[in-house]
Amino acid sequence: MADTSYLKENLKGFVPSVISDEIIGKTIRGSSILRLSKVEIMESDNKTFSVMKSGVGAYWVKEAGRIQNSIPDWEFPKMEAEKIAVIIPVTKEKLNDATIDVFGTIKQYIAEAFHEAIDSACLFGTSSPFAGNIYDLADTSGQKVEIGTNDRVDLDISDVMYAVEKSGFDCDGFVAGLDFKNQLRKLRDADGNQLYVEGVDQKQLYSLPIEFNRANSWDSTKALCIAGEWKYSVVGIRQQLTYETLTEATLHNITMADGKPLSLAENDLIALKVTMRLGFTVVQPKAFAMLIPKVVTPSN
Repeated sequence: MADTSYLKENLKGFVPSVISDEIIGKTIRGSSILRLSKVEIMESDNKTFSVMKSGVGAYWVKEAGRIQNSIPDWEFPKMEAEKIAVIIPVTKEKLNDATIDVFGTIKQYIAEAFHEAIDSACLFGTSSPFAGNIYDLADTSGQKVEIGTNDRVDLDISDVMYAVEKSGFDCDGFVAGLDFKNQLRKLRDADGNQLYVEGVDQKQLYSLPIEFNRANSWDSTKALCIAGEWKYSVVGIRQQLTYETLTEATLHNITMADGKPLSLAENDLIALKVTMRLGFTVVQPKAFAMLIPKVVTPSN
């Protein structure tokens, strides 16, 4: 049954579940880190889960011989959900619309803001509340290859994959900046076939999925491409979104035509602040490696 309440009667509360689920779905579809990583649903703000670092072994046994025992090596990472919020200005007339209709209008903008912030935080640590991010942890572990190490970029990428493989992991996907596409489109194998294939639903490099991030969530000064075994990147999502209607705030990140920041009261607007909570952890930093820009050594 549709939500027929008005925002002016409910200035804060939960985003209607049908819209909340859709926003989360759009956020996941738009986020490289969420499409590749292991996603866990968090029933509370804290979650401890188990990851087997090494499994049990099998042994050859002679007739009447004793079967050896092996003990799996487990890790128990703990995730804590952190708050992420977006503020979207709308006209005051929206106060008289059904809550579900208002969020139906702006759900795409909410999802885009969320997935850009999530990707930049989890990949590069940009404005991140989390203890680690993939770039810094891989960098600290020495998991990087400089572009131009070989005479072709596809061979550089192969070396990035090898950095993952020699650490005992298996690369199963890539994430890169949108501006890296141009170099990938030019790649050919020995028979002239494209190494990078852009399909309708999935893009592939070396027959593995590759996701692309726009400039707002990708730092090409740090990395051109990141490869990894992505089950070791874990994101926890709290399903319920909350909202609050703002009527008096000044939004300093939005500049109006007069050069002043947007004032909701002065510009006769309201704004919706939408909040979600999620956690993030990298279980195995060496499961990831990156292709980095060429380091230029300043001349004396």
